[in-house]
Amino acid sequence: MSRAEEHWERLVRAALRRERTGDDAYGRPVGGIAGNVPSALAKNRDIDEILRVADEIEDDDPNISRILCEHAYSLSQNLDPNSEGRGVLQFKTGLMSVIKQKLTKREAGTIDRSQDIARLQEFYKSYREKHNVDKLCEEEMKLRESGAFSRDLGELERKTLKRKRVFATLKVLGTVLEQLCEEEIPDELKRLMDSDSALTEDLIAYNIIPLDASSSTNAIVYFPEVQAAVSALKYFNGLPELPRGYFIQPTRNATMFDFLQCTFGFQKDNVANQHEHIVHLLANEQSRLRIPEDAEPKLDEAAVQAIFLKSLQNYINWCDYLGIQPVWSSLEAVSKEKKLLYVSLYFLIWGEASNIRFLPECLCYIFHHMAREMDEILRQQIAQPANSCIYDSKDGVSFLDNVIFPLYDIVSAEAANNDNGKAPHSSWRNYDDFNEYFWSIHCFELSWPWRKSSPFFQKPQPRSKKMLIPGSSRHQGKTSFVEHRTFFHLYHSFHRLWIFLFMMFQGLTILAFNNGKLNAKTLREVLSLGPTFVVMKFFESVLDIFMMYGAYSTTRRSAVSRIFLRFLWFSLASVFITFLYVKALQEESNINGNSVVFRLYVIVIGIYAGVQFFISFLMRIPACHRLTNQCDRFPLISFVKWLRQERHYVGRGMYERSSDFIKYMLFWLVILSAKFAFAYFLQIRPLVDPTRAIIKEDNINYSWHDFVSKNNHNALTVVSVWAPVVAIYLLDIYVFYTLVSAVYGFLLGARDRLGEIRSLEALHRLFEQFPRAFMDTLHVPLPNRSSHQSSVQVVEKNKVDAARFAPFWNEIIRNLREEDYVTNFEMELLLMPKNSGDLPLVQWPLFLLASKIFLARDIAVESKDTQDEPWDRISRDDYMMYAVQECYYAIKFILTEILDDVGRKWVERIYDDINASITKRSIHVDFQLNKLALVITRVTALMGILKETETPELEKGAVRAVQDLYDVMRHDVLSINMRENYDTWSLLKKARDEGHLFEKLKWPKNTDLKMQVKRLYSLLTIKESASSIPKNLEARRRLQFFTNSLFMKMPCAKPVREMLSFSVFTPYYSEIVLYSMAELLKKNEDGISILFYLQKIYPDEWKNFLARIGRDENTLESELYDNPSDILELRFWASYRGQTLARTVRGMMYYRKALMLQTYLERTTAGDLEAAIGCEEVTDTHGFELSPEARAQADLKFTYVLTCQIYGKQKEEQKPEAADIALLMQRNEALRVAFIDVVETLKEGKVNTEYYSKLVKADINGKDKEIYSVKLPGNPKLGEGKPENQNHAIVFTRGNAVQTIDMNQDNYFEEALKMRNLLEEFHSDHGLRPPSILGVREHVFTGSVSSLASFMSNQETSFVTLGQRVLANPLKVRMHYGHPDVFDRIFHVTRGGISKASRVINISEDIYSGFNSTLRQGNITHHEYIQVGKGRDVGLNQIALFEGKVSGGNGEQVLSRDVYRLGQLFDFFRMLSFYFTTVGYYFCTMLTVLTVYAFLYGKAYLALSGVGETIEERARITKNTALSAALNTQFLFQIGIFTAVPMILGFILEQGFLRAIVSFVTMQFQLCTVFFTFSLGTRTHYFGRTILHGGARYQATGRGFVVRHIKFSENYRLYSRSHFVKGLEVALLLIVYLAYGSNEGGALSYILLSISSWFMALSWLFAPYLFNPSGFEWQKVVEDFRDWTNWLLYRGGIGVKGEESWEAWWEEELAHIRSLGSRIAETILSLRFFIFQYGIVYKLNVKGTSTSLTVYGLSWVVLAVLIILFKVFTFSQKISVNFQLLLRFIQGVSLLVALAGLVVAVILTKLSLPDIFASMLAFIPTGWGILSIAAAWKPVMKRLGLWKSVRSIARLYDAGMGMLIFVPIAFFSWFPFVSTFQTRLMFNQAFSRGLEISLILAGNNPNTGI
Repeated sequence: MSRAEEHWERLVRAALRRERTGDDAYGRPVGGIAGNVPSALAKNRDIDEILRVADEIEDDDPNISRILCEHAYSLSQNLDPNSEGRGVLQFKTGLMSVIKQKLTKREAGTIDRSQDIARLQEFYKSYREKHNVDKLCEEEMKLRESGAFSRDLGELERKTLKRKRVFATLKVLGTVLEQLCEEEIPDELKRLMDSDSALTEDLIAYNIIPLDASSSTNAIVYFPEVQAAVSALKYFNGLPELPRGYFIQPTRNATMFDFLQCTFGFQKDNVANQHEHIVHLLANEQSRLRIPEDAEPKLDEAAVQAIFLKSLQNYINWCDYLGIQPVWSSLEAVSKEKKLLYVSLYFLIWGEASNIRFLPECLCYIFHHMAREMDEILRQQIAQPANSCIYDSKDGVSFLDNVIFPLYDIVSAEAANNDNGKAPHSSWRNYDDFNEYFWSIHCFELSWPWRKSSPFFQKPQPRSKKMLIPGSSRHQGKTSFVEHRTFFHLYHSFHRLWIFLFMMFQGLTILAFNNGKLNAKTLREVLSLGPTFVVMKFFESVLDIFMMYGAYSTTRRSAVSRIFLRFLWFSLASVFITFLYVKALQEESNINGNSVVFRLYVIVIGIYAGVQFFISFLMRIPACHRLTNQCDRFPLISFVKWLRQERHYVGRGMYERSSDFIKYMLFWLVILSAKFAFAYFLQIRPLVDPTRAIIKEDNINYSWHDFVSKNNHNALTVVSVWAPVVAIYLLDIYVFYTLVSAVYGFLLGARDRLGEIRSLEALHRLFEQFPRAFMDTLHVPLPNRSSHQSSVQVVEKNKVDAARFAPFWNEIIRNLREEDYVTNFEMELLLMPKNSGDLPLVQWPLFLLASKIFLARDIAVESKDTQDEPWDRISRDDYMMYAVQECYYAIKFILTEILDDVGRKWVERIYDDINASITKRSIHVDFQLNKLALVITRVTALMGILKETETPELEKGAVRAVQDLYDVMRHDVLSINMRENYDTWSLLKKARDEGHLFEKLKWPKNTDLKMQVKRLYSLLTIKESASSIPKNLEARRRLQFFTNSLFMKMPCAKPVREMLSFSVFTPYYSEIVLYSMAELLKKNEDGISILFYLQKIYPDEWKNFLARIGRDENTLESELYDNPSDILELRFWASYRGQTLARTVRGMMYYRKALMLQTYLERTTAGDLEAAIGCEEVTDTHGFELSPEARAQADLKFTYVLTCQIYGKQKEEQKPEAADIALLMQRNEALRVAFIDVVETLKEGKVNTEYYSKLVKADINGKDKEIYSVKLPGNPKLGEGKPENQNHAIVFTRGNAVQTIDMNQDNYFEEALKMRNLLEEFHSDHGLRPPSILGVREHVFTGSVSSLASFMSNQETSFVTLGQRVLANPLKVRMHYGHPDVFDRIFHVTRGGISKASRVINISEDIYSGFNSTLRQGNITHHEYIQVGKGRDVGLNQIALFEGKVSGGNGEQVLSRDVYRLGQLFDFFRMLSFYFTTVGYYFCTMLTVLTVYAFLYGKAYLALSGVGETIEERARITKNTALSAALNTQFLFQIGIFTAVPMILGFILEQGFLRAIVSFVTMQFQLCTVFFTFSLGTRTHYFGRTILHGGARYQATGRGFVVRHIKFSENYRLYSRSHFVKGLEVALLLIVYLAYGSNEGGALSYILLSISSWFMALSWLFAPYLFNPSGFEWQKVVEDFRDWTNWLLYRGGIGVKGEESWEAWWEEELAHIRSLGSRIAETILSLRFFIFQYGIVYKLNVKGTSTSLTVYGLSWVVLAVLIILFKVFTFSQKISVNFQLLLRFIQGVSLLVALAGLVVAVILTKLSLPDIFASMLAFIPTGWGILSIAAAWKPVMKRLGLWKSVRSIARLYDAGMGMLIFVPIAFFSWFPFVSTFQTRLMFNQAFSRGLEISLILAGNNPNTGI
C-alpha cells in the first residue's frame, strides 16, 4: 500500500469514528449544556437527551431549542422543586441562564408560547423532510440486502449512523410533543410519529444483545444460537398468567424473567442485565455443540444441563454437606424450562446481592428458600408476590429491601466497628465469619423470611460507646476462626513442618553427639523423639484452644468438642509417654534393672507411630482417599477422621492424582536429602566437640557480673554459638528449594521449547517454518492436510499455509507500525505477499530476501565451467534460492502479462530455452552468465517505470526499456548458436523489421500485478542487508516471542463461533487515564517535562510517530501543537509509553480486533483449499473491522468492563479523568464502564443517600448512554476498596471466563490471537480436576531505562516465569498472584468472587482468590505461550512501597483462616510447597536478618562477657567449620546469590548462555546485590511489623517515570525505621566486636567474619542515596541539607503532615503501636539495647577489676546526669523574657561544672579518653532503648508529663542519625567524578542503547556544570 493510500485510509477511518462518536479533533465530545445533568435528576433519563437535541438544533431553529430547554427545566423542577439534590441548584441556574440567552437572541416582539406546540409540530415535519428520512431508510436497506461482506461496509456504517442519529432526534421531538400536547396530535403527524417510533427500536440502550427491541443493524440477533437462547427463555405454558397490571414493553414478548420479577420484586435493570447474561451464556454453550447453522434454532438439552450444573454446583455441594434435600427431589425429573428458571432465579439473586456476593453459601441459603417459594407459586398457578418479598410497586426493589438489606445492614454495622482497620480482627465479624455461619445446619434457625430477632442480626455496640454501655449479650461473635495477631500462627498453621524440622534436628544432633555410631545407646536416645512429638502436638492443641478464643459462643459444638478432646488426648499422651521415657532412662542407669519399662515404651511408641503413619497414609495418599471417603459410614473411622482433621465446607478432598503426588514428593525428597546432609555434615557435627569443650570449661573469668552462665555449664556461651546455626538450619531449606526449583524450572522451560527463537538470526532462519506452525497451532484445523503428498502438492500446501498465515502476520506488522515501533520502510519489508497469485512458489517477506539477488548475481558471474557449482552455492542460503526463483518466475509473469502477442512468445521461448539448457546442464554454454548484471539493470529500469501511474511519456519509456532488455538478451547474453536460432525466427524477425516489436504494452492495472511489479523492483534494488530489521528492540522482542510460541504446545484453536467467551475486567480508581498536554509539557524542578523525557528515551519511536502523522522530523513543536488532531495523537503516543489506562484499554481491545480478524477470515469453507487460494478474499483483510458479522461475533465472545469506582463523581466535578474515560469509550465501541453513582434524594425532609451500580457505553453522539442502573443496599465500600470496586461491577461481565487486568498492564495484537487457544485449556487435562484459574505469563515493560527498573523487572520476570512454572507443575500450589490470570467465571462468581474484601486481613486481595479456588477444589495452572505486558515501579521509593505492601499483605496472610486451612489440609509435601512459596518465603527472609542479629549479639556476648577471650586462650574452639559454613550460607543468601540463581537460569533459557552471563555480570557491576540486600530489609521490616502490630494498608504505588532526584528528607522519612536504625545497630555491634572481641586471628579473621554484616549495614544505610538520581551532585546535596534541617526543626501541629514537619512524622511513625500486646512486644524487643551499656561499663579502665553491680548502677547515674544536662540546654526558649538571663547563667554554670567534673575524673581516676568514647558507645543504644520503650508507652508518658522531653531526645537522635548518613554523601559530592560514575551505574541500560541520559538528568538546569 502506498503512503498516500495509507494516509487516505487513516483519514477515512478517523472521519468515520468522528461520525460515529461525535467528538471533535481534540477527542472531546461536541457538547454544550448537555452531559452535565446532576445524578439527583438522573432518574428522568430524558432530560439529558432533550438538552442534547436542543444543542444540536440550535443553529436550525433557536426557537425550538428554547422550547426544549424550557421543557427540560420544567421536568427538573418537577423532580426536585426545592433544588435540594446535590448539584441541582447549579444545574437549574445554568439552564435558566441559557434560556435567557436564547430569549435575548430572538427576533423583536413578544413570544407567544401558545404557538410552541404548533411550531414543534411543524419543525418535526420539516426536520424529516430536510434529512430525507424515507430515502435514508431505503438506501440503508438496499446496501444491507447487497450482502453482509460487501465492499461497501464503510458506506453502510455511515448510512446506519446517520439514520440512527436522525431518528434519535425525532424520537426526542416526538416524546416532548406527546408530553406537551394536551389535545390530540393531528392524525397525519400521529401516523408519521408512529411509523418513525417503530424505526427507533434499535435506539433502545442495550449492552451486547438487543433483547428489548429488534435490531436490524446488529448481526448478533441473526445468530442461530442467540435466537435459540432467546426463544428458550420465553414465557412457557407451565407458568401462571401474569397480573393484568404488569407492564411489558410492546417491542418484546413476555419471558420467564417477567414471572420472576413479578413474583420477587427484582429491579428492572437487574432483570434486564441477567436476562442478557443468561442468553449470552446459553448462546455460547449452544455454539460449542457444533449444531449445523442451517438447523432450526432450538436450544439443546446438553447446553441447558451444562449451564445448570455449572451455575448451581456450589448449591448442590452445600446441600450435600449440610445433609439437606435440594429444591428438586430428582435431577433427572427437572424439565429444561425448570432448569432455566432455577438458573435465572439464582443469577437474579446474585445480580442484586451487592456485598452479599462475598457470602456464597448465604446466597445458597437465599436461593434454597426462594426456589421453594417459586415452586409453591408454580404449584398454585397464581402469579402473586412471594411472602419473603412483599411487593412494593413504587420502585420495584422489594427483594433488595426485604432480603438483601437486612444482611447488608448487619455486615455494614460490623464493618463500621473495625475502626477503619485499626481494631483487632478478633473484635468484629468479617465477610468470612458471616459466610461460615451458613456452613452449619443451625443457619436454618434464621428462618424464612428472615427472623431479625436472631443473634445473627444483632448489631455490635459502636466501639466508642463500648466503655459506657455493656455490649448486648446476644451479639454474635466470630465464626469458627479468630485472626489473633501473633507469630504463633506460623506454628499453628504449619505445625507439621516445625515438628518435622525439630525432630530431624534432634535426631541428627543425637547422632552427631554419638559420633555417628548407630548402636543401642544411640537408638535409645533417638527414641526421645517420642516425647518431643507428643509435647509439640500438645503445644499445638493448646494453641487450638487459645486461637479459638472469641469464637466459642458461635462455633459448632462438634468443633469445640474436637478441640478439647484433642487437648485432653495430647496432654495425657505427652505426660504418659514422657513419664515412660524418663522411667526407661532411670532403668538404664540402674545396673540391676531389667528393661521391661523400656520394652513397654518401645511397644507404645511403635503402636502410636504405626497408627499415626497408617492414618496419615490413608488420609493423605491420593489413591487411598476415595477408600476412606467410602468408609465414612463406619463410626470408628468417621470418629478418627474427625479427630485428626477439621472438617469444613471448604478444604475437603484437596488431593491430587497419584502421578502428580509422586512427582512433587520426589521433588521434595531431593531437597530434604540435600538439606539434612548439609545440616548434619556442615552445621551440627562440627559443633559437637566445641560444645563439649565449652560445657566442661570452668573457672572462666567473666569480665561482668554474670547471672546465668557461671554455674550452668556456660549455657549462654553454648546458646551464642548454636543460635545462628539453628536459625540457618530453619531457613536453608528455602535455599535448597530455590536451587532445585530453578534447575527444574529451567528444564521444564527447555522442554516446552521456550527461548528457541531468541535473536533476529533465529527469526530469519526459521521463518519458512512459521506458516506451517501457525496452521498447526493458531489456525482452525483444516481437513485435507495429509502428511503423504507429492512435491507439487507440498508446494501447493506450503502456498496454502503461507496464504492463510500472511493476513495475520501482516496485521501484526501493521499494528507494530500503528504503535510506532517500526518505520514505513521496515513495514514494507516485513509485510508478507498474499501468495494468492499464479507464481508456483511461496513468496516471502522482503526482509528475508533483500540484497540476496546481488549476492546470487556475483556467484553466477564468478562461476566458470559448471552449472551445478553456482546453484549449490546459492542453495546453501534458502532465502537466496527463493529470491532467485521468485525473480525468475516473476519476470516471466510480468513480461507475459504486459507484452503483446509476439513479445509474449519471445519471452516464453527464452524461458523454454533456459529450462532446456538447465535440463541439458549447458546453461553456461548457451548463455553468457557474466552479463547477468546488464539484464538485472534493464529489468530494474523497466520495473521502475511500470510501478508508476501510467502516462504517455512513461509508456514510451517502458517500450524503450523493453527494447533495451531485448537488445541485451540478443547481443550480450545469448551465445552465438542461440542467437542464430532467434535471428532466423521469422515471426520475430518480421515484427522487428517492421518496427512493431514491443510497440504496445498493457500497463499493469490489476492490483496483484501492480504489487508484483513493485515487489520485483524492491527485490532488484534493495542492496543493503535487512538482517537487523526491525531495529526497535521492543518490536524484535515481540516478534521473537510470538514466533517462538508457534512451536510451543497449546490446545488446538476452535472456530471463533465455538470458542469459549470471556470478559476482561479492569479496576480503576483515579490514576492517569491519558496525559494532558499540560502534564506532558510541565517541567519538574530539573526542567524536565514528560514529553522531553519520552523523546529522549524513545527517539526512534518519536521519529516514527512524526512520520505517521505526516510531520517532518524537524517540525517545530509550535506547529505540532497548533493542530488539534495532532495534539490528540501526541497525547495518545505519550500515554501509550506510560502506565496509563489508555494503554491498558488499547491493549485489551486487541482481543476484539483479533477475534474480528479471525472471524472475517474464517468465512470461507474450511475444506475448500483450492477455492481459498484462488479467492482473494481469504487473504484480503481490507475492512475487516467494519464487517457486521465479524463485529457481532467478537461482541458475543468478548466483553471489556472498566470498573471506574468514582467515575460518576469525576463527571460531576468535571475532572479531566472523566472526559478521558468518555473519550476512550468513544474510540472503543465495545468498551463498557461500570461505576458507583451516589444520588442524594429527599425522603421526609431528610437528605437520603442512595447508591447505584451503573453500566454505561458511548452512544451514537459520543455521550455516555446508561445501560443498566442497579440500586445497591448502601455504600458498597465496606472492606478493601479494590475488591469492593470489582465486586459491584462483576455483574456486568459476561462469558465463561474473566481475565483480571490491572490498569498498569498492556496487551499485544499477536498475543490476542492466542486467546482462544488459552481458553481451551479449561477443557484440557491438567490433573484430577479441570482448571479453575489459568495462569498467564507477564512481560515487565518498565525495565528498559534505569538499573533499578531492570533489577525489579528481572526479579519479577524470574518469578512470573520460572517460579510459577514450577509452582504449577509439579508442585500444584500455584496461587493467583494478581493479574493477568484467567478465571473460570461461573466457578468463581458462584463461590464468592475473584477476590476477598474483608478490611486489612484481605489487604493482598488477589491472592485470596487463589486460596479460595484451591480450597474449593479448584485447579490453578500456568501457561507460557501467551503473555501480557505489566508495568512495575521504577524508583527505589516506589519499589520499597510496593515491597512493603506485599510484605505487609503476607504478614496479614499469616493470621488468615485461608492459610491456616491450606496449611492443615494439604498433604505434607504440598504443604511444604505452599509454605515456602507464600508466607514461608517472608519468614525465611526475616530469619536471614535475625541470623545476622543472633550471630552479632552472640559475638558481642563473647566479647563483652570475657568468655570469648578465655576460651580463645585455652583452645581454638570457636574456629569451627560449622559456624563458618553457616555464616557463608547466610551471607550468600543475604546478598541475594540464591535469589539470583533462578534469574541466571531464566536468562540462560531465554537469552542464551553467553548473553545470560554478560547480563548477570553487568548487574553485579550495577550493584544489584546492594539492591537485593536492601530489599531484604524492606521485606523483613514490614512483614514483622504487620504480624506484631498490624498497620498494613493498601499502597497506591507510583506509575510515573522516575528520573527525578529524591530529597534527602523524603528518603530519611521512608527508610529511617525500616533500614537506618537497624543498619546503625548492626554497625554498632560490629564496632563492639572490633573493639572488645578476640583479635587473635588478626584483621583477616575479623574481615572474613564480619564482611557480610558490614555489607548489609552499609547497604541499608546508603542504598537509597546510591540509587538516587543526581544523588552526589553538590548543588542538590546543599539543597537537600537545607530542606532536611527545615523539616527537622519545623514544629508540628493540627493539620501539619509528616512531609512538612519532623514532629508530625514522628507521631505518624508511632501510630501502629496501639494495643497492649504491641506495647509489651515493643518493650521486650527494646531491652536488647541495654546489653551494650551493661557490657561496656565493665570494660572501662575506670572500674578497675570490680564486677560488682554497683559499677552498672553508677553508669545509670552518669546517664541521668547527661539527660539532665540535655534538658537544661534544650529548655524552652518561650520562657518569659525576665528569666532569659537566669536561664543563660544556669546553662553556663552547668557547662562549666560538667567540664570541670570530666577533667577532675580524668586526672584523679583511671578514666581515659578511650573510656569516654566507649561510654558514648554504651549510652547511645541505651538512650535509644529508653526512647523506644517510652514511645511504646506514649499514653503513660503523657500522663506523667514526660512526653515533651521524650520528643526532644527523639529529635536529637534523628538529627544525629541523619548527620551520620549525610556526611559521607556530602564528602563524596565534592568529587565530580563520583556523580558521573553514579549516573553511569544507575542508567547503564540507557547508555547501552545510546541514549543521552545526561540530557534528561541535566534538563534545562543552568547550574548543572557547577
